[in-house]
Amino acid sequence: MNTTRKSDPTISPGDAELADLCKALGHPARIAILRRLLHDGGCMCGEIVAGLPLSQATVSQHLKVLKQVGLLRGEVDGPRICYCADREVALDVVARLARIIERENHGNTCGT
Repeated sequence: MNTTRKSDPTISPGDAELADLCKALGHPARIAILRRLLHDGGCMCGEIVAGLPLSQATVSQHLKVLKQVGLLRGEVDGPRICYCADREVALDVVARLARIIERENHGNTCGT
């Protein structure tokens, strides 16, 4: 799902991938979905819809975005799809952001 221009030499593939992951997490409904799946360990789409004040179509679109970047996996279970969060990918996002903060922390010049 790399939405960053590939011809931009200032952007590494790793940074582009991290940006796509962060963009996918940039909606409160997606955070709620990820939180629920991490907590429950797996959930059918209908159960996700029942837990959110959103339509089936809207939830499906959010699930698609999360799945495209690898934060979710989906398995067909008859007529339904069982989604689960990929805990390793979620932890990798946190670790990558932490590395950026640690490596680039040359002193805070903002006065805080």
